[in-house]
Amino acid sequence: MPSFNSSESELLKSLLEPLLEDFQYWFERSHTFLESTEISFLAADQQADLLARVAQAQLEVSAAQSLFKAIGGQAGIETSVLAPWHRLISECWQISHRYRLAGSPHSIQMQSQE
Repeated sequence: MPSFNSSESELLKSLLEPLLEDFQYWFERSHTFLESTEISFLAADQQADLLARVAQAQLEVSAAQSLFKAIGGQAGIETSVLAPWHRLISECWQISHRYRLAGSPHSIQMQSQE
């Protein structure tokens, strides 16, 4: 592991901590949406699979946050780890957007939360 000077460590913390918090926020929103909403254009097994992937990503982000804090922000996270989380959030956003466009009874509530 490379050694970081304090300015590099602070830069890493200022970028990575908020990014991980954003991942947690969007995964939590997606988890709540998928758990509480019947999405007519997804088969039940597709929705269950997406929910399971979101739940797994939440665990992974939590682990990354814990490790990052435990080592005092002295190491980053490979983009190869971040990219799948980003793709999953994008997938959830697309489904939420499609759900709103379909004019579901809950679409007004969903829009006001975003």
